[in-house]
Amino acid sequence: MKKSYRIKKNEEFQEIIQNGKSFANRELVIYYKEKPNQEHFRVGISVGKKLGNAVKRNRVKRCIRESFRQLQETIVPEVDIIIIGRKSVVGLNCNEVKQSLLHLLRKQRLLKIDK
Repeated sequence: MKKSYRIKKNEEFQEIIQNGKSFANRELVIYYKEKPNQEHFRVGISVGKKLGNAVKRNRVKRCIRESFRQLQETIVPEVDIIIIGRKSVVGLNCNEVKQSLLHLLRKQRLLKIDK
């Protein structure tokens, strides 16, 4: 994922979490905030230490990033998104993570096809 698609700063994370909307399923929590006149969406990924060691956490993050890369063309461009992994995401393969992410994006109407 390109640098311009990432959210890295703590202030931006806090702004989206405090002032944005949220939704969750068993595996993931999504926080998002509309940003008018933005060229493309931006994503921040957070996976806590409670999920396991660094290998497991990094694998989860890789799966989430790959899912966003595959869905890049279908996601609404004027939004900042933060994804937080829950404990049950560790046992899933990348395709299942993508399906879980798709479920959240559809429910919150963050896909272009849903608009």
